[in-house]
Amino acid sequence: MDRRESIKNILLGSALAGIAIGSQSCEPDLEETPINLEKPKGYGRTPFEREHDEKIANSPDFFSADELSAIAALCDIILPANDEVGGAIEAKVPDFIAFIVKDLPMHQLPIQGGLMWLNGESQKRFEKAFVALDTAQQLSIIDDIAYPDPKKESTTLEPGRVFFTRIRNLTLTGFYTSKIGIADLGYQGNRANMWDGVPQDVLDKHGLSYEAEWLAKCVNQEKREEIARWDDKGNLLNN
Repeated sequence: MDRRESIKNILLGSALAGIAIGSQSCEPDLEETPINLEKPKGYGRTPFEREHDEKIANSPDFFSADELSAIAALCDIILPANDEVGGAIEAKVPDFIAFIVKDLPMHQLPIQGGLMWLNGESQKRFEKAFVALDTAQQLSIIDDIAYPDPKKESTTLEPGRVFFTRIRNLTLTGFYTSKIGIADLGYQGNRANMWDGVPQDVLDKHGLSYEAEWLAKCVNQEKREEIARWDDKGNLLNN
């Protein structure tokens, strides 16, 4: 099973904390793309919610351009594109994070502080900012905070580990609520079930059976789109 399949299974099991970081990266597209709130009919928000979203989207960015570049680099490391599916950059996850920190300010200082720690660690190890490092150098730092080694506990790395957990969860949330991510999960949305009645072995176990007349009326897949109609005495009118 590949990394992306593992992530999907963990997400479906509601266990985000155990998701592992990807081992490959490509150069992220750092061009800023504003969130487009011009939605067609059926936007899915109340007028109040739509007004709120527009207000948040049009408010000044919390992060600087350098901070947004570092966030994009992290998103691309966490969930890069592959030959079949786009990654976090293609799903505009950096834009999602830039939006969510304005909508939920509780994320602002932890992420900003985490980015400061990340650049400080980059300067200490390589005398460069994180976005200026090559892929191998970036991963050497990320591996230490994404895969904590109990045998090598380090209080100096703990802030980075806490920060990375937050940014990873936001990245995966942004991706798997995007059009690309939902398609990758194979989510089909709400669909009517095909019900063929209680299984025969269960009926046999309880000594029960269906009346042929009711089976024809109630378990007829040719009429599954029809809405049942009843008379005043409780008789089913659909034939």
